[in-house]
Formats: sequence, structure tokens, C-alpha cells
Amino acid sequence: MAIPADRIETIWQVLLALGQHDAAEQALTEAMDVIRQGLGIGEMTLWLYNGAEKRIVAVAHAGDSSVVGYSTEPDGSLAGGVFTSGEEAWIPSAASDRHFPSGNDEVTGVHTKNCYILPLRRAGRAVGCLQAVNRAGDAYSDEEKMILRSFCGLAAMVIEEKRLTFSARTDRKAILSLRGAIKEYPSGAGVQRVLKGVNLDIYEHEFLVVLGESGCGKSTMLNILGGMDALTDGTLTVDGRDFSHPSEEELTRYRRDVIGFIFQSYNLMPNLTALENIEFVAENTPVHGDPKEALALVGLSGVADHYPSMMSGGQQQRVAIARAIVKKPRVILADEPTGALDFATGQEVLRVIEKLVRQEKTTVVMVTHNAEIARMADRVIRVRDGRVGSIQENAHPRRADELLW
Repeated sequence: MAIPADRIETIWQVLLALGQHDAAEQALTEAMDVIRQGLGIGEMTLWLYNGAEKRIVAVAHAGDSSVVGYSTEPDGSLAGGVFTSGEEAWIPSAASDRHFPSGNDEVTGVHTKNCYILPLRRAGRAVGCLQAVNRAGDAYSDEEKMILRSFCGLAAMVIEEKRLTFSARTDRKAILSLRGAIKEYPSGAGVQRVLKGVNLDIYEHEFLVVLGESGCGKSTMLNILGGMDALTDGTLTVDGRDFSHPSEEELTRYRRDVIGFIFQSYNLMPNLTALENIEFVAENTPVHGDPKEALALVGLSGVADHYPSMMSGGQQQRVAIARAIVKKPRVILADEPTGALDFATGQEVLRVIEKLVRQEKTTVVMVTHNAEIARMADRVIRVRDGRVGSIQENAHPRRADELLW
């Protein structure tokens, strides 16, 4: 097969890029950028399999989107399917494919028109895959496919020779961990399985956002983490200690001392003032903060003597946050805390949560339908049909004031 001169130049530039850098990520990214520009491809992502975590992880990317740090179970995406089967996949029209609802990649959220995915093999086994998104023009020619396949072979060699590590960060301490978490509820003559083997770590001092459609299992997962519901199978560990089957006394201490709760409905006691709502919780917690300081932290010292009926929805939610933080919990679980609020009021609540995470070093796990809030998070978990569909690391979390919805 005769290869046009411009394609030979592309191959040469790829080889140069792979050889010029000691860091595998930089070498692979620059090589993909050469291919992307030479072949008219919008985005290229390199996925590798992590056997210990049983996930494929996006380790290098060329293009405008930032998807490095995403991960998904092998059967949770089209890329994972290519890795598992070892067969190439060419999707000429993403709009007509189930993996791309509304034209978006269901794992990364990238708006996709077409997609070509090729497996990476080393020593006869698949180690990952290469994803090329939004090819300009027609389908790939034979020589263009040859360039992509050759790059996959070279990339697998570079990964091995430069000892690229691609595990999720291990320098963080996991406070809570779920492994193989299954939750079933009675349903008619049988059972409904809501969680189907969830594996998830909650790290110290992070803001974790959990996204997913209604009924996908995200609130059930939050309830299990908070000790409000019990696992059917699997394990929950707290600081590495198995907490899957706690006694009633252990469960009471856990919910009282370790976890703080924020809900969409504020659940304030209507016959108590803002300060009294917080004092009530403090008086029933052995180790607690100053209720007035908690109220000041959420910016509501001026309404200390107001009853819930005298406050706006945003003010009531901020009192609910102060009530949660006065216990000095290690983890705050927030279930749709801005769901009943307008934009301006919701942003007030997000500023408080931002302060808790960034200044007070409190771990916050928030379940929400609002994907815009995910831009604030350190990590974003997408739950799909009772499983963790993907995990995204945000290298540069946005501030609450930068969000728009």
C-alpha cells in the first residue's frame, strides 16, 4: 500500500514525539496531538486498564476537552467494550448509537458526532484502547487506520518501557469505603436490586459530587454511607474497619459523631429559633462546636432569633448546614441541598459548602441532578443503573461564583 507523503510525515512526527520525552504522559499526548491534527480528529483519548481497581482510566488526552482522570468499569462504556472484546469499533453517527445519548459520550460528557476506538495490545493481551472522536469528513482511509493501529502498538510499548503509572491517587486517606455494595428491597413476589456491586472510596478533605438520573441508586448509596440504611451484601469500612453490620450502639455513635446530614427539605424544628435549632444538636453531641460560631460560618448571625417561618429557603438551608457542622463531623452527606432553591439562593448555599471544604477541611459528599455543580468538585461520580459508571478527577475545581445554570 502506497502511503502519501503527508501521512509519512505524520508518522515521523509521531515517532519523534514518542522519543523526545521521558514522561510517558507527555510523549503520548504530543504524539496524539500530531495524529489529531494530521488526520483531522477533534479529540483523542488513551485509556488503560487498571487490574487492581478493575477499571479503565483515561491517562492521556489531546484536544479541547479535559478527560484525563475519568475512569469507568470495562462494561460501563463503549471504550471498555473495545478493551474487553479486543475488537475495533467505528461509530459513524453517534446520534443514532445508545452509547451517546443526545450526542454526548455517556462517560466523559464530550459532545460526539463520530467515534473510532481501537484496542491497545501488548504481549498478546489487551492493555487499554485509543479513542478518536469527531473525525472531520468521511470514514478513515486504509492508510489512516494503519497510522492509528501502528500508534496503538507503539503506545503500548511506551507505556511499558516508561513505566507509566495510571492508578487513582493513593496518597489520600479513605474515610469511608464501599466494596461490592449490593442493596435489595422487597418488590412484589421478588426483590428489586438498587445497588449492583458499588466500589467507592470517600477521601479526607474532598468535595465529591455524585450525579445520576432519578432511580439510579445514588440516594440509596448515600443512605448506606450515612448509616440510615443497611447493605444486603458487600462491605462498608470506616477508617479501614469493617462497619457492614454495626450494633445499634455503634450505629448511633456513628450517625451522631462521624456523619453530618443535609437534605433537600431543611427539617428544622419550627418552634425553635435558628440558634436554638443548632444548640439542640450541640447539646446532644459529646464533642461539638460553638452554635453561634456555626451560625456565623454560614453568614447568618443576624437571624439567630428568627424562627424558620421568618426565613427564606436559602437561609433555612444554611441553618441546616450550621446544624450539621456544629457536630464537627468528619463527613457531611448532602442530598440535593440546592434542589428546592433558585439560582441565587442555591449559589449562597454552594458558597458555604465551598468554605467548609476549602477552609474548614471538611469532607462533603453531595448527591445532585445539577451537572453544573460538578465543576466545583474534586471528584465526580456518575451512577448508572446501580453501579459507578465513571469517576472524574477535576484538576481545577471551579469556585461557586463561577457556576451558571
